[in-house]
Amino acid sequence: MLKNFLSLIFFLNFLNGGFIISQQEIKGYDYGKVDKSPVSMDDFRLLQATVLFTDDDKKYLKMAGEVLESQIDDILDLWYGFVGGNKHLVYYFTDGKGSANADYLAAVRARFGQWIKDLCFRDYDQDWLNYQHEIALRHHSTKKNKTDNVQSVDIIPLRYMIAFIYPITATIKSFLAKKGHSSEDVEKMHDAWFKAVTLSVVLWSYPYAQEGNF
Repeated sequence: MLKNFLSLIFFLNFLNGGFIISQQEIKGYDYGKVDKSPVSMDDFRLLQATVLFTDDDKKYLKMAGEVLESQIDDILDLWYGFVGGNKHLVYYFTDGKGSANADYLAAVRARFGQWIKDLCFRDYDQDWLNYQHEIALRHHSTKKNKTDNVQSVDIIPLRYMIAFIYPITATIKSFLAKKGHSSEDVEKMHDAWFKAVTLSVVLWSYPYAQEGNF
């Protein structure tokens, strides 16, 4: 199953010439059109303070975005290769019986690539906060599979979302170093990325928490 999964990814990538397409063509990408997050902007600012997120981090995230934008397909190949090499992670792209949906994989990958851009270039305003909650619901049983109208497992367990912070953070550093920036700038971009990913996953945990416990 793992071999077939990886072959499917690379075949789709070949057919589409890369999955990072315009925002208007990304199926299910509803930025600015979703319901308001239950997390207030005041609470979000406290979360930012908790992870030591500053204006400097905003500057270095934008720099990171400029470095990463042309490498997004390579980044996604690496991340999907990591998923494909772990049977317990591949499972969440299937119908629970070992079959993967090619259209679903392509749609998720396109949105994943756009997420990299949003993480680096978007203002962390109400629209961004709202969309993080939408992403949370799409991982949770509340809205899992509804965006793409597919038959797949009904939830991404919170434990894997939290655990994924490390590989997504650790693997990005080599890409940040590929455009000739100083080691100091690479470290600052990487640190800002780590904070931003942590903020995102914290927000994605909202529907998993018992009411009043978030």
